[in-house]
Amino acid sequence: MSDRSVRDDASRPTGRGEPIRVLIVDDHSLIRRSLVLALQAEADIEVAGEASDGQEAVALAEKLLPDVVLMDVRMPRRDGIEATRAIKESMPTTRIIMLTASDEEEDLFEAFKAGATGYLLKDVQIDEVPDAVRGVHSGQSFINPAMATKLITEFASISRKEAERPPQLPVPRLTEREMEVLRLVAKGMNNREIAKELFISENTVKNHVRNILEKLQLHSRMEAVVYAVRERLLEIT
Repeated sequence: MSDRSVRDDASRPTGRGEPIRVLIVDDHSLIRRSLVLALQAEADIEVAGEASDGQEAVALAEKLLPDVVLMDVRMPRRDGIEATRAIKESMPTTRIIMLTASDEEEDLFEAFKAGATGYLLKDVQIDEVPDAVRGVHSGQSFINPAMATKLITEFASISRKEAERPPQLPVPRLTEREMEVLRLVAKGMNNREIAKELFISENTVKNHVRNILEKLQLHSRMEAVVYAVRERLLEIT
């Protein structure tokens, strides 16, 4: 793990409270060990458990109820994307970060469709992982710029395909400003960049994102973009 990635918004512990409980899932014991050591060094993060495949991850998640799961994509018995989908169905508030060597667009898009809120390549610097955990726990998405570009490309492809699909049920109405924010989220911008683009504060951006998620009954920014493209709320070209 070496290359530094960019997180959506800096998230550092701001006070005392319950530690963020993390489940680590990877079929390589050395990777699990390095993640455990990195997270155990943080006062505000607790390693709740470890799993070596997706099937074990689902069972442990139901037992331990972690706040955040670090999930490998390629694993035996049950892969990380299937496990992510199962965990989100039973525990929708659990945040999941895919930590993987795969930079394939299909894996990336399927991970976010399954409910992941972050996607880190395994060449990320190990000291970036705690901040990623804090970020997704606070409601942010976490993805490095190169992968964001690939995700946007996939969104554009989906948008073109969905233009031919018959309309579905009416979707919740977003305000004009909320749509502006959602379009910029779909372009891979973080809250700071959106605030600068729209000449508003970061707190205002966060409020708009929260309102969007509440109206759409979703749990992450990326889920909102996937939904908006599918329901033709926005088009990406």
